Amino acid sequence: MKYVFKVVLIALFFLSISCTDNKSQNQKYSIGFSQAMTTDNWRKQMNRSMQVEASMHPEIELEISDAGNNVEKQIEQIEKFIEAGVDILIVSPIQSVPITPVIDKAMVAGIPTIIIDRKIEGSNYTAYLGADNFEIGSNAARYILSGEESGAEIFELTGAEGSSPAHERSKGFRDIINATKDFKITHRIKGDWEKSSITSALAALFEDEVIPDFIFAHNDRMALGAWEVARDYSLEDQIKIIGVDGLFGPSGGIQLVKEGILDATILYPTGGAEAIKLAQQILDGDSVGKNNILRTVVIDSVNVGIMQNQFDKINQQQNDIARQQYTIKEQIATYNSQNNLVKIMMGLAAILFFLMLWSIYLLYKNKKSKKRLELNNQKIIVQRNQIEDFAQKLKESNESKINFFTALSHEFKTPLTLITSSIENIAKNSSGSLKAFDYETKLIINNSKRLLRLINELLDFRKLEGDSFRLKPVRTNLHDFIESIYSDFKSEALRKSITLELTSNVKDPVAYIDRDMMDKVFFNLLSNAFRFTPKNGNISIKLSETEKLFEITIKDSGLGIPKEEYHRIFDPFTQATNNGKVSSGLGLYITKQFVELHKGQISVTSRQGAEFKVSLQKGKDHLTDYEVSEKELSLKTGQGDSILNEEIENLEFPIPVEDENKECLLIIEDNSDLSQLLYKKFHPFFRVYLSDGTDGIEKALEIIPDVIICDLNLPEKSGFEICHELKNDLRTSHIPTLILTALSDEESRLKALKAGADMYITKPFNFEVLEQSIISVLYNREKLRYYYTNKIDEVKDEEFNTSEQNFLKDLNSLIEKNIAQPNFSVEDLAQQLHISRVQLYRKVKAILGISISEYINSQKLAKAKNLLQDSSLNISEIAYQLGYSSPGYFSTSFKNKYGVSPKQYRS
Repeated sequence: MKYVFKVVLIALFFLSISCTDNKSQNQKYSIGFSQAMTTDNWRKQMNRSMQVEASMHPEIELEISDAGNNVEKQIEQIEKFIEAGVDILIVSPIQSVPITPVIDKAMVAGIPTIIIDRKIEGSNYTAYLGADNFEIGSNAARYILSGEESGAEIFELTGAEGSSPAHERSKGFRDIINATKDFKITHRIKGDWEKSSITSALAALFEDEVIPDFIFAHNDRMALGAWEVARDYSLEDQIKIIGVDGLFGPSGGIQLVKEGILDATILYPTGGAEAIKLAQQILDGDSVGKNNILRTVVIDSVNVGIMQNQFDKINQQQNDIARQQYTIKEQIATYNSQNNLVKIMMGLAAILFFLMLWSIYLLYKNKKSKKRLELNNQKIIVQRNQIEDFAQKLKESNESKINFFTALSHEFKTPLTLITSSIENIAKNSSGSLKAFDYETKLIINNSKRLLRLINELLDFRKLEGDSFRLKPVRTNLHDFIESIYSDFKSEALRKSITLELTSNVKDPVAYIDRDMMDKVFFNLLSNAFRFTPKNGNISIKLSETEKLFEITIKDSGLGIPKEEYHRIFDPFTQATNNGKVSSGLGLYITKQFVELHKGQISVTSRQGAEFKVSLQKGKDHLTDYEVSEKELSLKTGQGDSILNEEIENLEFPIPVEDENKECLLIIEDNSDLSQLLYKKFHPFFRVYLSDGTDGIEKALEIIPDVIICDLNLPEKSGFEICHELKNDLRTSHIPTLILTALSDEESRLKALKAGADMYITKPFNFEVLEQSIISVLYNREKLRYYYTNKIDEVKDEEFNTSEQNFLKDLNSLIEKNIAQPNFSVEDLAQQLHISRVQLYRKVKAILGISISEYINSQKLAKAKNLLQDSSLNISEIAYQLGYSSPGYFSTSFKNKYGVSPKQYRS
């Protein structure tokens, strides 16, 4: 009996728990969704994703009403939801303006309201959810622009008039297209989202032989209709069509792109699942954002396969979730029925014990089933996270490729500048002796080789991506092979004052290698070492061996590689963050692939420089997949010529005798070929100084040039920073600065002008344009000099808005303040201006064209003229008041300046 009593207590305990559970489970929330219409697959997909997501929340009851594209009917349905007192209202408006008042009514009634897909007038709602339709239109425009270079004519097929998506997509699209010169939207056809609404108008244009290059339709259904009309006129291969929605399924946008019917479609997420999640957050009392924008992406032939696979997985997951939710509901129903049965059996004392055992058994069984379902849900979550990670990696890959092509274009521009400038010079002087053009000829040859090597890198990259490389292993003495490459770099080492050493403790190191590939490997590693090793640095090559491997180590004393970047330095399009020199980012990737094709390994460490180690297997057993040649061919590297003066050795141009009457030109450029070319062009007319960018500011402060030419991509400080510092320094603010760069985008141009640049010239450039630009800025400086020397006293204080004017104002103020002191010197004046005497002299000479002593004297004599006219002081008193040591010296200076003595001037 005691045992039975304990069992009854246990049963009552479980009964109380079940009652509590039922009570908590009985709390329901109602969500009313007013759908604009369900005539298309996109909205059907929205409804389905809402239902799937709602099924994962047993406490939510979702009711969907279909307005059938009838505004009055939708208003009536929303008012019914308000009267029913739903907990959350979700609305996809048919039109913005008519729906707004009833939304206001729902908000006044205290019902949180979520607007999905289309917007209303005003902002009286709880949250908006949908894709950025401006961005969708902009993405479509950018996609058209990215694929065409010579311009295009475009038709735009718009959605229903009055709907916010149609208005916003059209605006985003037109803003981008109208900003271009050669791309025009020639016709706009107003549709209503269905393909039948645009076919007749489009057919009429085709009848009149008005054929566009592109058609942008506001959804995939109209895009399909446009393709069908084009097909009727046999124009489907001439017109590229872009749609919007990117639905998954037999007739969805993704399938149309895959079949080649559409050129591209812009993913427009339905947001059904996200709307239920947002509603759940509101019900839980969490704060939500006012505008919740869904991500979108362009789907074309490049990524359509990936997107279809993703949607396949998502669709499968949704089906799995639906089946699992159905199973859960069955289990919950079973659990509830059993729980009720326990309650009834509690009243039957005679069979209480047996029913209790049965209930415990069923509870255990239900928990086991529930645990199994939880494991399945966890697997689904893991799969979803994997898809998100894959999408993120895909985005990063696309960004890397864009950065790569940007960097590559910059790499091409400087060699093209040197080549075109040299060719222009040769063309102008073709009648003279050819020896006069040896330097230009070498520039053309060497930079042509540089471009060829960049192109070869691209070709190698494409072959590696296509897995089309086949090794041609040849028996090779590894020491002799490396020594031949080492010899090619000796002259480069001598030119840069770099110590280059080759050491080996291996006897007869015979290896089987593809000589062309391994030549590129060692050439690339040595080129990088020379590129980043400063003058008087060290580069060592060491050949060693282990039991099974040959190891070749290349170490330099350059800037090194950050430790956290070791793992990705061999990735394509990657550069170390401390590398200020633009490059393609392919060299180390190709190097690693070539080494791995030999079944070898390459690794990197960095401590006081970078150290690369290449490990190659001994023997030929690892190369069974390839035909191995035992015939030792003569050693001949394939890259040697390109290292021999890729940058021409600095030529010793004749330096003319210093002529102080010549203006001084400072060139800040890290490309030595371009620096030497500019020096050669300008040194007959200017006193030319060169800087590689590492000491640009210091040289400008040292010599105070008359004009500066500056690049933007420099090793330490960028051209923006150099220009900004010089223009904000009292000592150099007056110097005209010309930016000469490969960056041709408007953002860089604006940034340079904001930094204080006087002119912005892009590479490749015409030398006459550069020469005339320098003449223009110097002429403008001369006009300012005349203004400052003749009009400075007429300028009002509020007109002083340049650093030069402010400098002269301070200068005049200090001269006026100390004019009566005979011992006041130029050194004292410079000290009070916080600059050196030499810098003061150069600054005044640059602005006014006269020395500081002459300027001080002219200010004193101007003051003397006023005193002679307006005061009763005698000449001696005036002389001493103006700081002259004697009246005689004053009279002599006055007569030299004005042609008459002070006494004659007064009378």
